[in-house]
Amino acid sequence: MSKNKETKLLLESEKEKIVVQLRALKDSDPFEDPTHVTDNASVDTDVREQEAHQRIEAEMETLNKRFHDIDIALKRIDKGTYGTCRRCNKTIPAKRLALIPETMHCVSCEEEMIK
Repeated sequence: MSKNKETKLLLESEKEKIVVQLRALKDSDPFEDPTHVTDNASVDTDVREQEAHQRIEAEMETLNKRFHDIDIALKRIDKGTYGTCRRCNKTIPAKRLALIPETMHCVSCEEEMIK
C-alpha cells in the first residue's frame, strides 16, 4: 500500500474518532440538558455548569478545527499536493507528517505564522 493511501486511511479514521468525540462532548454539555433552563439550581451549580459548558465548547472548537484540517489534508492527497507546505511549497519532513498528518505547513512557516 502506498504511503498516501495509508495516510488517507489514517486521516479518515481520525475523522471518525472526532465525530464520536464531538457527539460525546455535546451529550455531556450541561447546557444541552432540556431541564437546564427550568431548574432552580444554586449559584455554585450554575457556575460549575457554565465552566463545564465553556470547557466543552473549547474542546469542540479544537476538534472541529482538526476535523477541518483533516478534510483539507484529504483533498490535498487527492490533488497530489499533500506533504508540500502551502506557504513556501517546500516538502514537509516525513517525521512532521507522521506526527501531525493533517499539517499544511513546514516547521519554519508554522513558526513564522505564530509570531
